[in-house]
Amino acid sequence: MRRSSADTKAVILAAARERFAADGYEKATIRSIAGDAGIDPAMVMRYFGNKEKLFAAAAHIDLKFPDFSALPRDQIGAGLVGHFLGLWEHNEALQVLLRTGVTNEAAAERMREIFATQLAPVIVTLTGPDEATVRAGLAASQILGLALARYILKFPPIVAMSRDDLIHWVAPTIQRYLCD
Repeated sequence: MRRSSADTKAVILAAARERFAADGYEKATIRSIAGDAGIDPAMVMRYFGNKEKLFAAAAHIDLKFPDFSALPRDQIGAGLVGHFLGLWEHNEALQVLLRTGVTNEAAAERMREIFATQLAPVIVTLTGPDEATVRAGLAASQILGLALARYILKFPPIVAMSRDDLIHWVAPTIQRYLCD
């Protein structure tokens, strides 16, 4: 059975996400991804051009922010932390991007781009334009640090904490960065 172009791209992206998650950016190869997808490596190159572009496509992430301005102002920090915990728990691509971004400049740039284009505008709506990039950067540092400790490095005390406990501990810091 012959696949459509869209189906072939979807199969390649699914295989790439799994391979990048299992092997990391450096060890994953076009050949291994093509093998996982059951296609010729030339097809991967045809659709994506190179490994870096394939990774960028595989790491496309929509943070799907709710309207935080609808929350009471004193609950914005908790709302943001809870939202990100949900993302990290249910979005393997985000974990792959974080894991890879620590050692690969292309992945780090993709992570910076996601936070600049998706988190920073949300912060502007909450705080106004003054200091929004600084506030977004500080919030991102906490969120990414939490994700690294819980989902990548798996620090036992952080992994053992319930979602509510994590929100209780981290939200006040995020709240201060955003609203104080």
